Amino acid sequence: MLRVGHRPGRDPRLTTHVALVARAFGARRLYLHPPDPAVVESLRGVRERWGGAFEVEGTPSWGEVLRAARGPVVHLTMYGLPLGRVLPRLRGAGELLVIVGGAKVPGRLYGAATYNVSVGSQPHSEVAALAVLLAELLGLPDAREFPGARQRIVPRARGKRVVRAGARRT
Repeated sequence: MLRVGHRPGRDPRLTTHVALVARAFGARRLYLHPPDPAVVESLRGVRERWGGAFEVEGTPSWGEVLRAARGPVVHLTMYGLPLGRVLPRLRGAGELLVIVGGAKVPGRLYGAATYNVSVGSQPHSEVAALAVLLAELLGLPDAREFPGARQRIVPRARGKRVVRAGARRT
């Protein structure tokens, strides 16, 4: 994952939601441009409590992240090709770098992406677009437990139940 156009001080909640969706669906890393140490630290805290190997790294250059990509680069944008048309090319393509833009995405990013992909060709949340893309590619995550978690959620029809590491299952 690459989050481009994050505005420190204005976008931490939205960027955090992008990261949480990416993590829940199994992404391994989020690059954050421009870097925002507060968001990086907050997401490290999520990993410490809820487990997993998800990494967050600030990057001063989104271009370097694109050049280092080992597979197709998928830029989520309302101006791209419909997801349904691109999906067959993405399945089985191996490692993807998914880009979720912020307020102002540099125009050259559109040319650098392998695929500019739209979910609905209408303005809506980039978090929703990411969730739809990952659900289509990876399926819906189901009550995952991540290695090293200090706590986990016990699925219930009603109410909330969080169990700390070492507690008995009920």
